[in-house]
Formats: sequence, C-alpha cells, structure tokens
Amino acid sequence: MASKPLVAVLDACVLYPFHLRNLLVQAAFDGLFDAHWSDDIHAEWIRNLAANAPHVTVDRLEVTRDRMKDVLPQANVRGYQSLIPELDLPDPDDRHVLAAAITGKATLIVSWNIKDFPIENLRSHGVACITPDAFLVELYGQFPEALIDSVARARGNLRKSLPSNEDFVGAVERQGLAAFAKILRQNTTRID
Repeated sequence: MASKPLVAVLDACVLYPFHLRNLLVQAAFDGLFDAHWSDDIHAEWIRNLAANAPHVTVDRLEVTRDRMKDVLPQANVRGYQSLIPELDLPDPDDRHVLAAAITGKATLIVSWNIKDFPIENLRSHGVACITPDAFLVELYGQFPEALIDSVARARGNLRKSLPSNEDFVGAVERQGLAAFAKILRQNTTRID
C-alpha cells in the first residue's frame, strides 16, 4: 500500500456492535488505516453494551477491550483530557472524542452520530466525521483487494460460530452497513 493510511478515531457507537467492531479492528490490524480510541471511548461502549445486553458481563467486555489494545497497542490515545474544556460540540459529552482525534492526529472520526460532530466544529481542527458505512466504502475504494481479504479474516475470527458468507454479510448489513454489504455481496466468494 503506497499511500499513507487514514488515521481515524473510532467512536464508542462503532465499537459497540460486534461485527462492525470486528471488521474495523481487523482492517486496522491489517494496516488499511490507523485506528485510534481512548479509555473514555472504551468505557462508553462497554457501559452501554453491558446496560443493553445484561447477559454480557462487563468482565467479558473488558477482556475484549484488552485484546483490542493488545493487537493495536498504538491505537490508545492518552493525554487529551486538557483539550476537552476548550472544545465546542452540540453534546459536551462528545468532546472527549474530538480531543482524542486532535491528540492522536486523526483526520477522521468514524461515528454513526454525524450530527454530534458538525463540520463547522471540526474543520478548524483538521478533522471530519464519517459514518462507518461510508468509511468502509472509502477504504474499499483505496484498497479493494486488501479490504476484501481483511473481511475474510474478520469472518474467520468467528471460529466458534463461523457464519456462512450470506449470514455474515446479512449481519453486517443489519448493523447499518448497507452500502458496504452491497460491495461484500459482489465479492461473496472471496470472503470464504
């Protein structure tokens, strides 16, 4: 890959859904982009997932977080807290995400909550916000072969429950990745 990888902060809402988290972490592990997150972002997705899925324990989610940190040790952003009070966003509780992006020198925040990260509030920091569906489509545009190979590895990560290609693509689509699922359906034999 000749071009410099994108640097993106992954918001809690994109780490919350299992298949989306798996795809993004695998793509970052494979070098298709540089993923960033923070302990605050991890705490948010873990807290929300544990509250909405009581059968999933916080301990189990913390093990997942720790594995993510182990496979992408450079992803964890620290030292951003001092920026938070100076940042302006519609929801003050989202300022930590922008602070992590600034500190981590990210140009993108990957989030479903586009309205929480308005262009006019991000532009001066050299950051933009993009949905995970648009982000994965953009990655595919840059690295079509490599991203499909990465998706195949992400599917392979599901050794215990290895879904069929169609079930896997369906799960990805149900998590809001409609445009990316369409790309995967065009490459279904390659994600085996």
